[in-house]
Amino acid sequence: MRVFVIDDEPALLETLHEAVADVLPRAAILDFRRGREALAAVTELGERPDLVFSDIRMPDLDGLRLATEIKAASPDTRIIFTTAYSEYAMEAWKRHVNGYLLKPVTAADIREALADVPLPAEEEPDKLRIVCFGHFEVYFRGKPVIFERRQSKELLAFLVDREGAACTAEEIISHMWENETDLQAAKTRIRRLISDLKATLQGIGMDDVLIRTRRQIAIRRDRVDCDYYRMLEGDPAAINAWHGEYMVDYSWAEMTTGRLYFRKLE
Repeated sequence: MRVFVIDDEPALLETLHEAVADVLPRAAILDFRRGREALAAVTELGERPDLVFSDIRMPDLDGLRLATEIKAASPDTRIIFTTAYSEYAMEAWKRHVNGYLLKPVTAADIREALADVPLPAEEEPDKLRIVCFGHFEVYFRGKPVIFERRQSKELLAFLVDREGAACTAEEIISHMWENETDLQAAKTRIRRLISDLKATLQGIGMDDVLIRTRRQIAIRRDRVDCDYYRMLEGDPAAINAWHGEYMVDYSWAEMTTGRLYFRKLE
């Protein structure tokens, strides 16, 4: 299932994304801060979202007109408005939308709104295939993922190593750049790397692998197929595939290498 989430306020967009992901954990969720960007994805790129959650008051293209344009191009798309204003309800229903939720929107609100909305059955989503044994490599649909910056790839490796635990900028800096003395400059670099990493993953429709809050970042383990994770889960094939090397390009990974060594001895 493909879902668009549209809101011009970054914090509200993040909150809405998390609520939708909680209700539809297998959905591919694409975020948009501008209505025109979402419309272009449909009319120019040929996207056909199954479901759209959209704000109404937006600076470039209001949600009511956006809904009309999306339905014209993709009649089977279901649309649910999420807004702080109740006065647009009548106009919304005239456009045959499937729901009208008042902010702040919770997972419970979404679950209730979807109770009577016909949606396609959720298919098993694509996953990133991540290789940790030996060199760290990332693949999507059989092809290697190309990172613009070497350290963006290292940041993803570090998040994988943390096994889905949330990390602060300070934790990332202390491991990736242990001799760094200018903390503020390092935080700026981390923000750039996070932005670059998200752009890389968004380019292949996999940006929902990342979980971001204002101060922390993590990965969703359920969105990756990783030899390291399968070894931790006791998969015999993964255990036999490890020959003592783990993310060999990164010095901070040596501690995990030691843990894996003793785990295999057990």
